This record gives sequence, structure tokens and C-alpha cells, in this order.
Amino acid sequence: MKQIKSFIMLVVASLLLHVSFGQKMSSENSVTVGGAAMYPSKNIIENAMNSKDHTTLVAAVKAAGLVETLQGAGPFTVFAPTNKAFDMLPKGTVDNLLKPENKAMLTRILTYHVVAGSWDSKAIAEKIKAGNGTAELPTVSGGKLWASMKGNKIVLKDEMGGWATITIKNVYQSNGVIHVIDHVLMPK
Repeated sequence: MKQIKSFIMLVVASLLLHVSFGQKMSSENSVTVGGAAMYPSKNIIENAMNSKDHTTLVAAVKAAGLVETLQGAGPFTVFAPTNKAFDMLPKGTVDNLLKPENKAMLTRILTYHVVAGSWDSKAIAEKIKAGNGTAELPTVSGGKLWASMKGNKIVLKDEMGGWATITIKNVYQSNGVIHVIDHVLMPK
């Protein structure tokens, strides 16, 4: 009888712990991206790996050897293209970039999507306003992006003249912020 009581107490304690942990996780102000909750207590890589909309980006980050960097303290602002954004590139581009011999080019493109610091949409909008409609954002790759407003959306212009729109903003991470974008940005 004592064993049964002990077992029941253990089960109840386990359930309470599980419910308590679950409430803690769900009380975080998460944003859903690619069908998965993105938790502010997790880093950029931990969250991105759960998004069904960013499997191409995650594969590219792994191929470029940038996982450890994006798990680091940061802070980083990442403009994260969706799988659909990568699909808009000319046929074969992604497969070609993922080849080991193209690692330097892949790294350059990926780091072109990263800005040092934690720039949420409010901070970017303030910089756009201070710049009379345009904000220049230096990227980790050494390139530049230009942010402006199109209606109530923030748009980014790359060095090749291409445009991307932020479709999901302010996905806060433990080491920065992610903004989901609808096109791949290209450096010169």
C-alpha cells in the first residue's frame, strides 16, 4: 500500500511539474512563425529550426557554418527569408549555393541578412523617420541595406536594387530579433 501511495504521489508531482513548466513556456510572448511558436527565451537558431517556413534558411546556415555564430550572445537582427523567397531565385541557385565550393558566397549572402544589434520595427521606423524616409543599415557582411516605409510595412532595398517586405515583425529572441521577409536580399 505504501508503494502505491508513493507511486501516486510521484505521478501527481510529475504532472504538477509538467503543468507548471507548460504554463511558464506558454506565458512567454511568443510569435507563431511557420506553424511553430518562437519563444523569446530561445536563441535565433533554436527558434528558426522549428519553423516549417524556414527549412531552406536553416539548411543554408548549417552549410555556411553559421550555427554557432547565430547561437552566440549577439545581439543580432536577422531578416529571415522564407522558403518561398528562396524558391523565387533562379532554378538551381540554392542547390548551387549549398555546394561546399560555394561556402564563401553563401556566407556572404546569409550575413548580408544580419545587422548587428537588436533592431525591432519601432527602432527601424524611428531610424527611417530620422533619415527623412530612408534608413541605411550596415550588414554583418560589410554591405548595406536601405529600409523605408511602404504604407504601414517596412521594406528593404538591397545593393542589387531588389526589394523585400517584412511580413512578420518583431520575433524576439534571447540574442536579438528576427523579421520574416518575402524575398532574398542580394549583396553586390
